[in-house]
Amino acid sequence: MGKSTSRVSTRKTKDKWRAKTWYRVLAPDIFDGIELTETLSHDPSNLMGRKTEVTLQDLTQDFSKMHIKLQFQVNEVRGTDAYTKFIGQTLTSDYIRRQTKRKRSKMDGVYDVYTKDGYMVRVKPMAISDKRIQSSKQAAIRYTMGAIIEREAQKRDLEEFINYMIIEGDLSRTIHDECKGINPIRRVEIRRSEILKEPAESPKKKTSKKKAATKKKASEKEKKEDEAKEKAITKKADTEEAPVEEASEDKPKKKAATKKKTAAKKKEE
Repeated sequence: MGKSTSRVSTRKTKDKWRAKTWYRVLAPDIFDGIELTETLSHDPSNLMGRKTEVTLQDLTQDFSKMHIKLQFQVNEVRGTDAYTKFIGQTLTSDYIRRQTKRKRSKMDGVYDVYTKDGYMVRVKPMAISDKRIQSSKQAAIRYTMGAIIEREAQKRDLEEFINYMIIEGDLSRTIHDECKGINPIRRVEIRRSEILKEPAESPKKKTSKKKAATKKKASEKEKKEDEAKEKAITKKADTEEAPVEEASEDKPKKKAATKKKTAAKKKEE
C-alpha cells in the first residue's frame, strides 16, 4: 500500500510541473527590456508581485558596476512575457566594508524626495572622507547632500532620475564636487534607493485618457449630426413625393370628368 501511494504522489507532483509554463521576466524600458530571468508558473496571475534581483553589470556589461544590485517587481503579464518595474537599488555589503576603514569618517543620510512626475523616492547616500572630521562639518555635508538630491530629483522624471543616479552615476559626482569645498572627500556613493510612492496616475496616462474621451465625444457628435441630416433628407423626400403621388392619382379622375362633359354636350346637340 505504501508503494502505491508513493507512486500516486510522484505522479501528481510530475503533473504539477508539467502544467506549469515558463515565463520570461523582462526589465523596464529604461534598461532596454533586457531579459532578467525565467520563472515557472501555472497561472499568470501568480506572477504579479514577484521580485527579482540582478546586478547592474548584468544589464550594462560594465564590470566596474558589479557592486550595484537592482530590484525589480512584476507588474504586467502578456502572453509568456512578464514585465517589471524598478523598485530599488542597493550596494553589496562587501563593497561598503572595503570603503569604510579606520581613521575615516562616514556620513550617511536618508532623504525622501519627489521627482517631476510625482514619484516619492527614498535616497540614502554615503560620503567618506580621507580623515576623521569634526561633527559640524559632517552635519554641513549631510545638509548639502540632501539639498542636492532634492534639487536634482525635482528637475527630472523617474526614468531620468534613475539614469542620473544609478546608471550614469552623475548624482554622486555632483555631491562630491559640491561637498569637497567643506572638507576633502574620498568617495560618494548612493548606498540605497527605493520607490516609496507612485502617483495616482502618471501624466502620460491622464493625457491619453483625456484624448480618448475627447475623441469619443467628437465621434458621438458626428454620429448625431449625421443622423439628424439623414432624418432631414428623408423628410424632404417624403414631402416631395407626396404631391406627385396625389397628382398622379388625380389625373384619371380629371380625364373621366372631361369625357362625361363631352358626352353630355354631344347628347344636347
